Amino acid sequence: MKKSIVRLFLLMGMIVFISNQNLKAQDVSNNYSTAIGAKFYPTGITLKHFVSYANAFEFIGYFYERGSRLTALYEYHGEIGNPGGLRWYVGPGAHVAFYKTGFFQGSRTVGVDGVLGLDYKFKGIPINISADWQPSYEFGDYDGFSGGWGGFAVRFTF
Repeated sequence: MKKSIVRLFLLMGMIVFISNQNLKAQDVSNNYSTAIGAKFYPTGITLKHFVSYANAFEFIGYFYERGSRLTALYEYHGEIGNPGGLRWYVGPGAHVAFYKTGFFQGSRTVGVDGVLGLDYKFKGIPINISADWQPSYEFGDYDGFSGGWGGFAVRFTF
């Protein structure tokens, strides 16, 4: 599993690098093109990368007591009022989860995700925060809807 996670992060890095080559400075949303940081509930690592002014990919690696979950989201961003640091976003995604405890011990599932949230980039400092809700539906050993994903993210922007 560790090799899979390393490969996933290498793939994400290549996507960010290649799309950065084609992203013009005036197209970058909120004065940043990429942000990396932590997401809380459950705890995870998040990487958000804009491919155009309104479109971004977000990759999240969650790690918690029941296992781990890797999520990829495509997000469409829109302005709230006058152009500024606050934006809304919505989009689809998918995940793969690895459970290590509880009823689903040793199982893997895949699922589809959605996301609805708010994103804020502080002016003058390289910090971005967001809060979102990520409902999902899993297929496999655990087949069902889960409305408890999402949370609060703090990221360093560049």
